[in-house]
Amino acid sequence: MKGNYDENRFKLYFGDTGLFVSMLDGEASEDFRANRNLGVYKGALYESIVGEALKKQGYDLYYYKRENSTLEQDFFIRTRNHLVPVEVKAKNGTAKLLRTLVTSDSYPDINFGIKFSAGNIGGSNHIFTAPYFTAFLLRD
Repeated sequence: MKGNYDENRFKLYFGDTGLFVSMLDGEASEDFRANRNLGVYKGALYESIVGEALKKQGYDLYYYKRENSTLEQDFFIRTRNHLVPVEVKAKNGTAKLLRTLVTSDSYPDINFGIKFSAGNIGGSNHIFTAPYFTAFLLRD
């Protein structure tokens, strides 16, 4: 994946999600502790949790954003035989780009994808879903 890496396009994640939460301003921290306006922070928080879990398992963090589009893929991991897109959803919605990557003949290295969400373990159409807290088990 390093051959396609573009150092001018990146996302930043804290190595410790607790530090991310502690750096929120006073009003945001209070909202977060009181479970108000969680939707404002939810996507960034869950991406940070999964990114931290992947990094601690030894994965480098790569993402993809389609040119001239809002579609982006949160993470990619490489196994011996496959390129696996990993999506983190703050809501239990669909993962449009993930589904496109898995089903398209344009990406022969991608045969399945993983989606982390607030939902339960499951899967359909070569997309496996799991709760956020299981991200630390991905390598296993």
